[in-house]
Amino acid sequence: MTRSDAVSLVALKRAQGRTIVFTNGVFDILHPGHVRYLRDARALGDLLIVGLNSDRSVRALGKAPDRPFNTEHERAEVLQALAFVDAVVIFDEATPHQIISALQPDILVKGADWGENAIVGRDVVEARGGKVVRIPLAEGYSTTTIIERVRT
Repeated sequence: MTRSDAVSLVALKRAQGRTIVFTNGVFDILHPGHVRYLRDARALGDLLIVGLNSDRSVRALGKAPDRPFNTEHERAEVLQALAFVDAVVIFDEATPHQIISALQPDILVKGADWGENAIVGRDVVEARGGKVVRIPLAEGYSTTTIIERVRT
């Protein structure tokens, strides 16, 4: 979904009184930890929009040089196939701040591994009376660990 399509969707759903939830990430190799996290995020509201790092922004994050393994469109397709993901929007910026500002979600979700003050977009969401929720990560699941296992 394009950013402008997502803004229109949010406006429509908000007019219907729906609660908009937003999260973001790379989601390169989808594993049960990701699935549980996204399911729990969706349970916080009526509509879950996932901001997906573009291939270029993933490389800019300083991950391994061969990342992402899956292209942004492949990652978006897999995420969109999950019943509890309502929309996926690819963003190319270094952080999701611009897309969060455009969408103005009611709830911003990040993993509990993020410090409260390190969550990008917190200022935007809280300024309009929304809340930020940190979801505990499922133990034993890590993209980095999976990659290490495959490489060895």
